[in-house]
Amino acid sequence: MFRSKGRSWKTLLLTALVVVLTMSVLAGCGKKTDNNVVATYDGGEITQKEFDLEQRMVLALQPTMAQFVEMDDFRQYLVKQAIAYKYWENNADDKMKEEGKKKADEQYKAMKDANGADNVKQMLDAQKITEKEFQNYMTRIYTVMETQLKGITEDDVKKEFEASKEDYITASVRHILISLKDAEGKERSKEDALKLANEVKAKLDKGEDFATLAKQYSEDPGSKDDGGLYADTPVNQWVPQFKEAAMTLPLNKISDPVETDYGYHIIRVESRTEKTFADLTDAEKDTLKMSIASQKLDEFMSGDLEKNIIKKITLPKVEKKAENTDKGANSGNAGTEGNADKSGNSGNSSTSGANSEKNSK
Repeated sequence: MFRSKGRSWKTLLLTALVVVLTMSVLAGCGKKTDNNVVATYDGGEITQKEFDLEQRMVLALQPTMAQFVEMDDFRQYLVKQAIAYKYWENNADDKMKEEGKKKADEQYKAMKDANGADNVKQMLDAQKITEKEFQNYMTRIYTVMETQLKGITEDDVKKEFEASKEDYITASVRHILISLKDAEGKERSKEDALKLANEVKAKLDKGEDFATLAKQYSEDPGSKDDGGLYADTPVNQWVPQFKEAAMTLPLNKISDPVETDYGYHIIRVESRTEKTFADLTDAEKDTLKMSIASQKLDEFMSGDLEKNIIKKITLPKVEKKAENTDKGANSGNAGTEGNADKSGNSGNSSTSGANSEKNSK
């Protein structure tokens, strides 16, 4: 329930599935003509129309990126990314293009199977993206990734695995969360939360049943009905303090209260599994390859693209909207930020606890 903090927008944009990012056309950016050229590079150009489509393609599947779209540095990065994609697509050979289209078609089918074809269509319609435009965009991304996969060796994959071994540790963890809010949503001080956590731990130390106490005391809606159990969960889904406990506690030892942003946890690790490279599935190895490919693309964008390929970027800056000084108009929004749960999801208190815990570990 306690998910780790989100990655930076640069990292998000450079993941293998960057395809799934999309968003609305920016408002307040001044007048524009679709055919205006906003960037030129060695071998081509990016028009305003292409850039707008890139933006929409960057926020139907990752709407959380919306908070960045009126940032000039984000927009500059996005246009450079669009250049990089077009550049590498143009340099892909036929085999890469064929494989890119195959993977894009597979991904699009999987997306519709998982979410429902009607829901995917509604998502695209909301951003004024046609199915053909979306399929073409996905094909471009996967083709670009094929160009970056070239030359990646087994040794490269092994090194990437060694650098990220923690991501492949899973654990079955039982915990009781004493939150900084009580069952009625009333704020609870850290002192009171810690006092109650210690009282619960004392009961456990005396031999009372963990699952029974979790159902009675835990304020994590994602696990309390299961006796506080998260079974066979990747530890990298949890926030750092919880993750550290899951990785280091002796098996079946009851921890002292562990503090996270969500309160205090009494934790018992029931099993823990670490993978070796030989244990990896083909899918996991492919994921590692895609991570290496994304890093290569990142290095290209900050190196050769910046220094030798981009000729000029004339993307208009965002026009700052006038601030509303009417206190009455602003006062009605004063409490809206407080409605967002600590895991970054607003209005979903019933699940935020379960997801944030996985990230805290």
